[in-house]
Amino acid sequence: MAVVEVSIVPLGTGTTSLSPYVASCEKVLRENSEDLKYELTAMGTIIEGDLDKILKLIRKLHEVPFESGALRVSTSIKIDDRRDKQGTIEQKVKSVEDKLLG
Repeated sequence: MAVVEVSIVPLGTGTTSLSPYVASCEKVLRENSEDLKYELTAMGTIIEGDLDKILKLIRKLHEVPFESGALRVSTSIKIDDRRDKQGTIEQKVKSVEDKLLG
């Protein structure tokens, strides 16, 4: 199972506000995330699940700003694909919090 962070940034929109584009991407994510878990964060979205399904979904998400009038889109993807044990969003956060507690 992979944990992937994706950030999709429309360029050439004539405005500095990105929230309408983020909301459009989130709608597509909600409609297409049947076997995936995800969290919207202030700087991107974290998706957990099968890597092939996630990458296919990211391809769809990348097109959303174009459909809303963006002239250019920059998509950044960070992938944590651990194969020695199953990693989850919660497990990754808990691991750090446990170390903070000492």
